Amino acid sequence: MTTATAFNLGLAVLVMVLACWTVLARGAFAATVGFVAYGLLLAFIWIRLGAVDVALTEAAIGGGLSGVLMLGAAARLRASEALIAAETIAAGRRLWAAALSAVTALALVTSVLLLPDPAPTLAPAAAENAAATTLGNPVTNVLMAFRALDTMLEKVVLLLALVGVWSLGPDRFWGGRLGPRHRVDPEGMLVFLAQLLPPAGVVVGIYVFWVGANAPGGAFQGGTILAAMWLLAMMAGLTDTPPSGSRRARLVLVAGPSAFLIVGLGGLWLGEAFLAYPLAYAKALILGIEFAMVPTIAVTLGLLLAGPPDRSAQS
Repeated sequence: MTTATAFNLGLAVLVMVLACWTVLARGAFAATVGFVAYGLLLAFIWIRLGAVDVALTEAAIGGGLSGVLMLGAAARLRASEALIAAETIAAGRRLWAAALSAVTALALVTSVLLLPDPAPTLAPAAAENAAATTLGNPVTNVLMAFRALDTMLEKVVLLLALVGVWSLGPDRFWGGRLGPRHRVDPEGMLVFLAQLLPPAGVVVGIYVFWVGANAPGGAFQGGTILAAMWLLAMMAGLTDTPPSGSRRARLVLVAGPSAFLIVGLGGLWLGEAFLAYPLAYAKALILGIEFAMVPTIAVTLGLLLAGPPDRSAQS
């Protein structure tokens, strides 16, 4: 057995053990920590599979922003955690849950084994026409050219999700600031980290976006890193969330989808198709869309995790 094989097997076993521990953990905080660690290990697995773009997204979302969201939820549930821990689940329900999980796992395994070999794929067609955009990163090429409509709709879904979160706030706070005002010890470690990490994180986020045209990275990964740095500053009390009624914030939120839509309509106007890029300007247009998407993604993710309006605009 080679060193690489032993490492892969150890990583697979560790992921399985951590997944089971996360599911079986009774405490919300312990389960959240396990989930974050699980997301980071999945990022290592994607790197071992050569999918660096997916690994960056998994580390940023699965191990980063989702972890922050779940830690906030765990903190809110702490008061009722003792009551939940005291509840007991009947043995029959446990057996039904175990049986359902086993059947689901068996169905997934069977589906994978019954897939045709080789599986149907559009990869050859995508690779054959990849040079048309002059993008060096095949993932960005697929997302922004061959699946541009899906990518645009994903950003619209993010915006709609934010509107849904805002709608959960009390009517009297509509248009007010999002989430609670964080107040922490100014001499504490959180404030120190919030002063130390964001300058470097902003540079890393911009770099990850910029190299996305020719190397692993892109607007979503870069925007997620920027959102994480903004959230860190908010959690440390160094800055506050903008009011949901802020015109400037709303312009940033719609900038990315609007740029996508304008370019798409331009392709339709030129007589080709919706989101069809003129070959001479394909790379420039894609970079322009991604440039507009970075602040939109960063602000949308940051405000999603901040929560619904919880205060007046002046508080």
